[in-house]
Amino acid sequence: MFDAQIRPLIDRLLNPVGRELAARGVTANHVTIIGVIFGLAAAVCVALQLFDFAFWFILLSRVADGLDGAVARASRATDFGGYLDVVCDFVFYSAIPFAFAAAQPENALASAFLIFSFIGTASSFLAFAIFAEKHNISTEIRGKKAFYYLGGLTEGAETILLLLAMVTWPSYFIFMAFGFGLLCWVTTITRVYAAYSQFSH
Repeated sequence: MFDAQIRPLIDRLLNPVGRELAARGVTANHVTIIGVIFGLAAAVCVALQLFDFAFWFILLSRVADGLDGAVARASRATDFGGYLDVVCDFVFYSAIPFAFAAAQPENALASAFLIFSFIGTASSFLAFAIFAEKHNISTEIRGKKAFYYLGGLTEGAETILLLLAMVTWPSYFIFMAFGFGLLCWVTTITRVYAAYSQFSH
């Protein structure tokens, strides 16, 4: 929901860093892999209930997720880089709820529901991108992407805030997981409707 509004600010902050890293021979794929390592470290910390450490690893992971695009823009973006970025994003986003289930078994149902809801948003997002490519539909409202980026109520910024809130107030995990999961299904339904409006004719 907020990604399009904050994207220009993020790009202004990260693009100079991306140019510097690219000039030193760092590739976007390097940054992507470092980002997912930070994300998995956050998941391990959640499972061990080291929530303060998890908070900072989540932040580092998401900074890297923004920075890989800046490096790609400063050097040479590749299709594999875009593919790797998406895979690592969804590995990270599912790892944190899974870690909450590992930390406390009573979180398992809420964790499963949130991951189930993420599958809905991910599939509706990626399926739309496939057919947008087929119909030569493009947009850069959320920055230059490897594929069409369809927005919604629960996008990247909202999900990051959710995960940070979860590790800040872990006792409210179940409430936040079910609440955000429901919002994810609102996003999925609106994306399906957008696809119907765009591709059913």
